[in-house]
Amino acid sequence: MTTSEAPAELGRIETELRAKRDAGRKLLVPYITGGHPGWQDAIRACAANGADCVEIGIPFSDPVMDGPVIQAASQVALEAGTTPRSVLDEVPDLDVGIPLAVMTYYNLVHHPGPERFAADLARAGVSGAILPDLPLEESGPWCAAADANGIETIMLAAPTAPDERLPRVAARSRGFLYSVGLLGVTGERSSLAETATDLAARLKAITEVPVLVGVGVSDAAQAHQATRVADGVIQGASMVRRLMESGPDAVGDYVAEVRAAIDAT
Repeated sequence: MTTSEAPAELGRIETELRAKRDAGRKLLVPYITGGHPGWQDAIRACAANGADCVEIGIPFSDPVMDGPVIQAASQVALEAGTTPRSVLDEVPDLDVGIPLAVMTYYNLVHHPGPERFAADLARAGVSGAILPDLPLEESGPWCAAADANGIETIMLAAPTAPDERLPRVAARSRGFLYSVGLLGVTGERSSLAETATDLAARLKAITEVPVLVGVGVSDAAQAHQATRVADGVIQGASMVRRLMESGPDAVGDYVAEVRAAIDAT
């Protein structure tokens, strides 16, 4: 398979995102911390206001990619007794009409084992998974289990990756390709890093998988800027901060604002 070819059977996330992209729509994927008070209604608000997919964070005690906002939300959830099982048990009742992915860390996959974790995601109705601390070179057992259960493994591409590595990351990614906007943890920043659009352009040149920029896309204007190059954006800290400060309705209002911005020509 060449780097520009898709797997024979696309999963739900990639099927829907490719179709929307090919129809001219820019893609919006909010991140919401599972287990935080109001998280279910926040996901419903995202879907109602123009999100194309939602990432559900499964809280972990040592989240190496998460900045202070998402760490704080995860801590609230963990202190309330949130577990991977308690998050997944809620997913079938969300009924949002868009695909859902989980984002978590490999320790939570390793503990039950890749096969069981992938099967649990599939039973819950989750379509994809993002595991930011799982390197491509070590992803074989997880990817095999995920593929067997119809779970799309969304890979991350870093701005420091050499050109020869990016095609291998792109070829293994399913659903979409997570173009990491800058080095460092998630969080809100005053401007979009130049590396965000530079990496997105490099990835767009080598793959047909939808390319979405995440990490450091902090407001509607930055989302618009990123989507002039990328197929879409992932927004976490700015979503979760609104959930923590003002509740699910504020998340929905913000999604609508970002949707309008990225739809603007």
